[in-house]
Parts: sequence; C-alpha cells; structure tokens
Amino acid sequence: MRWPRIAVAASLLAAGAAHAQSSVTLYGIIDTSIVYSNDARKSAANPSAGSASQWQLFAGSIYVPRFGLRGSEDLGGGLSAVFQLENGFNSVNGTFKNGGDLFGRQAWVGLSASKYGTLTLGRQYDFMVTYLTPLSATGSAGFAGNFAMHPYDNDNLNADMRLNNSVKFASAAFHGVKVGAMYAFSNQAGGFSNSNAYSAGISYSLGPINLAAAYLQINRDANSLNPTGALSTADGNALTLGGLQRMYGVGAQYMFGKSSVGLLWTHTSTESPTALWFGGSTGNGPLPGPSNGAGNYIKFDNFEVNGRYFVRPDLSLGASYVYTMSTFNSNTGNAFPHWNQVMAQVDYLLSKRTDVYLEGVYQRVGGGSGIPTFDAGIYTLNPSTGNKQVAVAIGLKHNF
Repeated sequence: MRWPRIAVAASLLAAGAAHAQSSVTLYGIIDTSIVYSNDARKSAANPSAGSASQWQLFAGSIYVPRFGLRGSEDLGGGLSAVFQLENGFNSVNGTFKNGGDLFGRQAWVGLSASKYGTLTLGRQYDFMVTYLTPLSATGSAGFAGNFAMHPYDNDNLNADMRLNNSVKFASAAFHGVKVGAMYAFSNQAGGFSNSNAYSAGISYSLGPINLAAAYLQINRDANSLNPTGALSTADGNALTLGGLQRMYGVGAQYMFGKSSVGLLWTHTSTESPTALWFGGSTGNGPLPGPSNGAGNYIKFDNFEVNGRYFVRPDLSLGASYVYTMSTFNSNTGNAFPHWNQVMAQVDYLLSKRTDVYLEGVYQRVGGGSGIPTFDAGIYTLNPSTGNKQVAVAIGLKHNF
C-alpha cells in the first residue's frame, strides 16, 4: 500500500514542478474616450463633401484596445520557449481591428536564452518599434500614444505596421548594449524579393540615459503587389502603397525618476507611391499623378521633442512637438508639405491599472500645393478639408 501512495505523491510533485516552470498570462488594455475635432470631413475619402465639427465616442485615443496571451516554458539551462498572441479590437462596437485579423497585432513563437537573447518567428514588430518607439511620445510604449502619431505614421513609430513571415533576433543586454536583426520572407513562388523586408537596430542604456538607432527596408514591386508577403495589404497593414520603402532614425532619452525628456529624428522614403496610410485606409485619397510614374517618390523627415513630468506619483503632465518636412515628386507636379504638431496631456491614475486622461493635439500643414492628401489629419479621425485641425480627447483607460 505504501508504494502506490508514494507514486501518487511523486506524480503530484512532478506536476506541480512542471506547472511552476510554465506560465500563460492573459492581458489587455481598454481605452475609450469622448473626442472632439474642430474640422472633419463629412466623408473621409471625399474632401469635396465639406466639413464640420465632430463629437464621437472613440476607441484608442492613446492605446488601441487589445487582449492577448503571452507565455513561456522553462526548458532548462537558461533556455525557454516563448510565445505571444495579441488581438486588437474596437471597444466602442466590439469589432476586430487590423482588417479583421484574429491576432492582427502580434502572433509569434520562439526560444529565449537568458545569456544571449530571443529568437522569434511570426507576425511581429520591426526594430523601429522595438528600439526607437520607447523614446518617443507616440506608440504603444509612448505615454501619449496614438494621438501623438507622426503624419501618416510614416516612420511606424506608432506601430501600425507589422512584418509577416518574419524571423527576429533580439539580444540580451551586454554592458547596457542590445542589438537585433530580423528578416521577413515574401513567401511568393518566383518572387523572393517581392515584399520581403529586413530590419536591424541597436540600443544603449547607461543609468538615466537611453540611446537607440534602427533601420527598416521593405522591397516591393510597385506594379505587382504581393498581398501575402512581409507587408500585407489586405488588412490595412501597409503604411504606403508603392515600391521600395526605407525607414531609419536615431533617438535619445534622459530619465529623472519616472519623468523623462526625449529627442528623435527619423527619415522615411517610398518610391512610386500611390497612396498613404490614414486609419488603415486611403481616407486621405490617393496621391496625384500617374500611378507608379517614373521617378515618383515621397520622403519625410520627422523631428520630435517630448517630455513627461510626474507632479505626483499619480499625476503626470506630458507634451510633445513634432516638425515633419516632406518632398513629393510627381510627373504632374511637386509638393513640399511640412507639418507642425503640438500635443499636451494630463493623466491621473485612479489605481495602478486604471487612469483618466485629457489629451489635445493641434496640427498645421503648409506647402501642400492644394493636394487633398496633404490636408491636416490627426491619427484615424476624419481628416480636415484644410491645413489645420484640433482634436481633444477625454478618456478612461484600464489595464488587465
């Protein structure tokens, strides 16, 4: 009788040990606000329909509502199996974001070695997001999130674009230095370089100082888009439609306690552009000129300064200023638009997981040459019919 009891006890201990070595966490964010914008097109895709002020209940003024699963299993010797699945949804009406993809934000699996780093495979973020976004006011790692997005999210710091079919390695920190590289396959027979991509980055942390640099290149055939490649076009994942796209930038941040000051510069370019991203669609309209015209290109340079100050542990003030200058070349005419955008925020923590916020953005555009694509536009709100727009959000955000 003793041996069966010992066997049962041993099996229970083994099961407990195995359970202790594995973990799966359900997490998420719900962010819903009342938003006012002073000049919004009555039809997002048709500027000639006129404009008016707009009040709306809105999901994701700071962070897009999401839920996900992340997990790890200890394989021994400092090695773990890891995964993450993340869905984006609209908290106003319950629908999926990301073109209806179930796990459109992230879907990957990999191996993590504590001494060396993490290798992951799937749909995931490039190193503009991984290393530069934490130094910015915008994006999932920025305190101001979506409303502080650079025009059209042209540099992907707001993380509106993910790379499918990707293999990514991010190193562990070595004397404060982290490096990373990734490659995303086109998955197309006979089209190895038609919508493949690669990215690399480096970050350095020393006490209160954080520095980072990153690069991303997406290779595309503008005359033969590959919707299932590294950059999918069927779910609004592409920031521009067109040919070869490059992004790179550098950033710095200084922390004093929980407060911070940051500086960033990013540069992006797209050859033969035909449309710009605006809310996962071409709501600002396609770019003018012949489609894929010879020599057509658009490029952006973004300069950002941001700061956040904690008046009290539960009350913070934040602000950012972004100057963006662009050059658009077309066979039917050129334009040199430039944006001035100011953001201000007050955030109050009701608890560690719940806060209320007030955030406002003012954007002014010049040099658009009357092209509706270059009208003022803040995040995914209906763009303006002119060169100015103001948006104010008061909202509630809960983390779980």
